[in-house]
Amino acid sequence: MKSLLRYLFIDNWQRKLIATVLAIIIWLVVNHTLTGTKIFNNVAVKIVNIPTGRTIEGIQPSGVLNRRISLTVVGNKPLLDSLSSNDIEVVVDASDKQGEWLATVTKKNLVSLNPDLNISTGIDRISHSSFPIHMSRLVTEKIPIFVTQPIGEPPRDYLFLDIWPYRLSMTITGPEEIVKRLKAKGQKLTFSLNDITKADLDALPQGDEVSYFVPNEWKQVALPGISDVPLQIDDPGAKALRIDFVRCDLLPLDSPIPLTIYYPPEHSDQINPVNTQLSVSGPVHKIHGLNMISGPLYVKGVSRLFAEVVSDMLQIIIIAVPKSERPHLEWSIQFINPHVLEDKYVSILLSDTSDNEIQGLQPNLREDYLRNRFRSYMNRFQLYKSEDTPLKFNIELEDGQIIVHET
Repeated sequence: MKSLLRYLFIDNWQRKLIATVLAIIIWLVVNHTLTGTKIFNNVAVKIVNIPTGRTIEGIQPSGVLNRRISLTVVGNKPLLDSLSSNDIEVVVDASDKQGEWLATVTKKNLVSLNPDLNISTGIDRISHSSFPIHMSRLVTEKIPIFVTQPIGEPPRDYLFLDIWPYRLSMTITGPEEIVKRLKAKGQKLTFSLNDITKADLDALPQGDEVSYFVPNEWKQVALPGISDVPLQIDDPGAKALRIDFVRCDLLPLDSPIPLTIYYPPEHSDQINPVNTQLSVSGPVHKIHGLNMISGPLYVKGVSRLFAEVVSDMLQIIIIAVPKSERPHLEWSIQFINPHVLEDKYVSILLSDTSDNEIQGLQPNLREDYLRNRFRSYMNRFQLYKSEDTPLKFNIELEDGQIIVHET
């Protein structure tokens, strides 16, 4: 054993040492000169020295474009094997550029993002596909933001009423082409009612109507090409942005509702007031010479004030047509002189100084807000017999009599 070790390490050690050193040198030289080719996909491109008043579409605040580039790199194979697309970045100088131009990437443009890797001497050449860059004028404009009807379902015991304001604006800065396009088209902002809980609304001041003020983190819009993160809406009106709900309370109507017949002129030769009359039977009662539908009747999904304003100005209209045209006659609820009712409703609320939340709106915006609320109530108005029983009629034409059956 000793003789073997002596033979391996001691005998002629000078020659063996020289041979080992030469082998290491040869390996280093060969390894250093070994050339390979590697394709790097999704390499980041950073633009520097952009002239004042200019910008590039898709550039982020860091100067990196939202587009990526593929590079074919020839160089030292061990170095290329140790690199990934995340380790390198292309830096392009735009100081003397204008309009649209093609970016040319050489090894001088390639920068290592990994401090442990030195690529300055290990890259021979780089090739890439055409990479056009368009430099635009940097402009600042206000663009419209359209607040759309929310999606989703309201919390239990509440009905969605309205959202206000419908339109906002925000100031943006970016490439002229993108800003002009956004200004002409606008941007939509849509909320989800599913993000609002019953506890959120129950915690608000009690009343027929509840205004849920939209949190600031919801007042953001995504503008690709302008920013890589959503931008906050800077319109002062955004402070008043709210989603209105009405509680699903059953409200009694104290007044009976007149019932009248509409005779369409196109059928007047067959059906008219002379040969066709309303039968006073079932739910129809004669009160002071008027045909009435009397209580108990209820409404829900509207405010108590709205119900009080319109309760004496309602009527039920039956549309009289031949039985061959429709076996069961249609009916609807009509508001008498709705413009006057709207003015009365708005006037009452405008004089109410206790509504501090709405008082924060400009006078003209506040009036528009209240008028729109009144119209929303009219559109959703429905009569009920009890909590879960809407008022329904089965109306038939028999032997010159219009007979109303409650179903």
